[in-house]
Order: sequence, then C-alpha cells, then structure tokens
Amino acid sequence: MPTTYQYRVRDKQGRLLEGKLDADSGALVASKLREMGYVPVDITEQADSSLNREIKIPGLSGRVSKKDVAVFSRQFSTMINSGLTMLRGLHILEDQTENKELARVIGEVRMDVERGSSLSQALAEHPKVFDRLYISMVRAGETGGVLDSVLQRLATTIEKQVELTRKIKSAMTYPVAVMGLVLMMVSAMLIFVVPMFEDLYSELGGTLPLPTRILIGVSGILTSYIVVVLILTVAGAVGFRRWIASDSGRARWDAVKLRVPVFGTLVQKTSLSRFARTLAALLRAGVPILESLDIVHDTVGNAVAARAIDDTKLAVKQGESIAAPLESHDVFPSMVVQMMAVGEETGALDEMLDKIADFYDDEIEATVTALTSLLEPLLIVVLGGSVGGMVVALYMPMFNIINLIE
Repeated sequence: MPTTYQYRVRDKQGRLLEGKLDADSGALVASKLREMGYVPVDITEQADSSLNREIKIPGLSGRVSKKDVAVFSRQFSTMINSGLTMLRGLHILEDQTENKELARVIGEVRMDVERGSSLSQALAEHPKVFDRLYISMVRAGETGGVLDSVLQRLATTIEKQVELTRKIKSAMTYPVAVMGLVLMMVSAMLIFVVPMFEDLYSELGGTLPLPTRILIGVSGILTSYIVVVLILTVAGAVGFRRWIASDSGRARWDAVKLRVPVFGTLVQKTSLSRFARTLAALLRAGVPILESLDIVHDTVGNAVAARAIDDTKLAVKQGESIAAPLESHDVFPSMVVQMMAVGEETGALDEMLDKIADFYDDEIEATVTALTSLLEPLLIVVLGGSVGGMVVALYMPMFNIINLIE
C-alpha cells in the first residue's frame, strides 16, 4: 500500500515549494520530483493521520459553492496562461484558497495529477464540486490544448448561473417570507386567541354568525388535533418531495409550474437561459454534440424542456438539425428556434446561443423587477385580509351582543 510522503523542493527559479506525494518509498518520491524538474530538499514519511482526522458532521461540514468554483477556474486559467505548470498552479491555489473544503479537494486533485492522471480524470473524482459540465469542458480543453481559455469560459458560465440563481431567489424571498409570516400569525390566532372568544360566546348563548362558527370550528380542530395536524403536514411534505423526485412526478410538477400565471413565464425563461448558456459553452469548448445535449438535459432544470432535448438528441442521431425538433415543443418559442436555425446555417450556433441566453437573462431581470413591484402591494393585501378577516369574524357577534345577553 503506497505511503504518503511530505516533501520540500526547489524549482528552477530557486523558490521553495512544499507538497505531498504517495509512493512505495522515499526514493521513488525523489525520482518523481526530479522528473518534474524539482530539486528535492527534504522528504519525510507522513504520520498516519487516521487518529487526527477531522470529524465531519453531515450537513455541517464545509461546502463548496459555485462561486468558489468560478473563482478557482478563473485563477487557474490565469496561471496556466501565464506559463505556470499545472501542478504548480494547483499547489498555489491549494495554499491560497480560503474555502477549506475546496482547498482539500484541490490538494487531492494535485496528488492525482502527480500520480499520472489527467486533470479531467482527477476532477471527476469529486462530482459534488465539479459537475459533468465542468469535467466535459475540461476534457475537451485538454484534448484541444486550450485548457486556459476553456477554464475562462467555465468561470464566466458559472458566474452567469450564479447570477441567474440570485435573481430567482430575490424574486421568491419576499413572497415566501410574507406568506410564512401570514401562516404564523393565523396559526397563533387560531391556537391562542380564538379559544378565548369561544369560551365567551358559549357563556352568552345564542346563534353565532356563520364566519364566526367556521373560525371557531377550524380553531377547535387545530387545538384538539394539533399533533395529528403536524404529523399530516410533515407526511404531506415528505410525500410531495418524494413524488417530485420521481420521474413521473417531476414531469407533472414541472408542467404545472409552466402553467402558473406570471411565475410560469419566469420558470420558462430560466430554463431557456440555462439551455442556451450551457449548450453554447459546451459547443465552443469542442464537446461532441450528442454529449453536449446529454449534459444540457441534466442541467436545464425543467423536465418538459428536458423531454424536448431528448427528442432533439434522437433527431440529431438520425442526421437532422438541432433547431428543427425543438419547434414542436411549446416550451421553446419560435424566436429561439429561428435564431438557432440561423446559427446552424451560418456556423455560429454558439454565438447565437449566447445572444439567446443574454436576451433571456435581461428578460428575467425585468420580470423579477415587475414581480417585486407587483407582489409587494398584493402580499400586503393578503396579510391584511387574512388577519383582518379573522378579527372581523371574531367581533361580528359583538354587534349583536345585546341580543345575545337578553
């Protein structure tokens, strides 16, 4: 079993570098370092780290965000373009990366490359950090000898994806927060406030107005069976998540999302932007078209659009163009299909896809702005109407309080 050795070496410029390497003996480590152009200074066997290994708690251990990967890609691209060797660039990035989990992954990638693996093979060992899109583009960059430019494009693509996600979250944060507040206020009133009025009205006797009776009935169910309600709510949430995780459930749910007023348009534009941006990056990097469509199928984010991409892949296998099969799917507007067709005819499909992605990014930003300005007054009305309606229902019997007393 190979042993891990810590080493210190000097490069051709006389700078001192440190690192780790797995080998059967220290002599093999020294030989490997000399082959890499380094002068060994010190090689020591690393003590067994199994006793000192960091304890990781699931869900609380370090995570690597897409933004971190984008920064890594841009810095790595700059280093390679400046003439640094791949191993030296990885060594520098391992030391200077602030995210500890990403630094650990870079270190493992560097060690795999030192053992003879290609960069794409080393990255593929960490699918939680580097997805299929990333690995395919890096592999194409290695084959074509343009790894630095591919990494630069990857950084740009990831940054665009992060910005798109940020826009969607900004559109959803406010309504989700307000609806959560409404739910908490309504639940608090039903559990703590309404029962007090129920005791008061039961002492007075008489027939209560229908809204008041409904409110008291709902409150009675909630307070008497709160455990059952909570269990059913949790079970419903878990069941729903499992349903949308299945292929049939996800397809139906994604189809429903596309038909939701206002928000359906936002979902469609988001899927189109991801489709165009990802496919453009893959084609420009030289990834084969069928493999590119496979990757886009996994990253488009909507089952309806993914089904259209599957049909396109089958058509391309039979020798047809990319744009023609998309025309029969409503999720792809005719503008997108026509622009892609022109791009195929002119041999500039990647540029046309970039223009489509930029167009829909602008559309998403405009939609988010419009949604924010529309939802703010609408949610205030919902909040006021929910709480105000309950208050009115509780106080309606007060208007007839004298008759109830008599």
